[in-house]
Amino acid sequence: MTVQDSIIFNLPAAFSNLDSVARISARPQTPYQVLRLLPKDATPAQQDSAIQAWLKDVEIRYSEQPDTLHLPGESIPRDMTEADLPLYYRENFFSKDTMYHEELQAGGSGVAGDPIPETLSNDNVITGLLIICFLFIAFTLSRISGFIVRQLKNFFYVQRTDRDVTETGNEVKFQFVFVGLTCLVYGLLYYLYATAYIADTFTLSSEYTILAIFIGVFLLYFLLRFILYNGVNMLFFDKRRNAKFLTTLLFLTAMEGAVLFPILLLLAYLHFSPVYAAIYCAVVVILVKILTFYKSYVIFFKQNGVFLQIFLYFCALEMVPLFALWGGLSVIVDIFKIKI
Repeated sequence: MTVQDSIIFNLPAAFSNLDSVARISARPQTPYQVLRLLPKDATPAQQDSAIQAWLKDVEIRYSEQPDTLHLPGESIPRDMTEADLPLYYRENFFSKDTMYHEELQAGGSGVAGDPIPETLSNDNVITGLLIICFLFIAFTLSRISGFIVRQLKNFFYVQRTDRDVTETGNEVKFQFVFVGLTCLVYGLLYYLYATAYIADTFTLSSEYTILAIFIGVFLLYFLLRFILYNGVNMLFFDKRRNAKFLTTLLFLTAMEGAVLFPILLLLAYLHFSPVYAAIYCAVVVILVKILTFYKSYVIFFKQNGVFLQIFLYFCALEMVPLFALWGGLSVIVDIFKIKI
């Protein structure tokens, strides 16, 4: 016999052995009570049909009258017919998280690493500038190497005649470009010193700005140095000796940048020791000052037979501007550094 799963199932036949129980029992109110009226061997189809026959879906009608039985001092309770959820259900700590809303674009998961500090080695602009300077030095040394050798030979040689080492226009131009290179190297070296020992952050929006200020200060220093030497020498000495000294001063300044350029590369890319770099720079600066002192004595004071005036001349035109340069750079760094 096939049992049909339908609500039209013949209930009196199914409940033929339960007439006495149905007469003495109250109307079942729950599915559990209906299932207790069925025999133990009732199939799932029979159980489903019996539940649908006994229990009917009744539409729930909520009262439209306002609830006046809430506690005094409490707000009116929320209407049960409202479908909107409260704010604390709709918004929480993770409401705007990309992992909570799959419709939003999710970012990478994990813990953010420490940012790489800004250095000259990972700066594309500075790296490109240093590469250009290196290529320019290599090209220039190949073009005016003969002039440099002649200058070095005649540097310590005291000429008995008035014949000087001649310079072509290109050689003079290359020396002026080397002076600009010297300003660039000194600016980068002082920037490395300031960021390592004074302050690593400045109030300026870009590190290129403070770097440009340092380079500009050194350029102004060398320009005023040439002007000061020229003015004093024209006042106390003849034009020929003044031109000879300015030629020597230009050569020393140009070679100063070329000698300091390798130590800048070592500091920027090979993590050279700052202590050894400072010693190297100090030796180069002292050596240049000694050579300047020597040429000043040979050109201006040796023929006159005076010796003490050279110290006053050298301190006024060389040492005082040098200390003024260092003090000015310190003031600039103190102005632009972030004070905590």
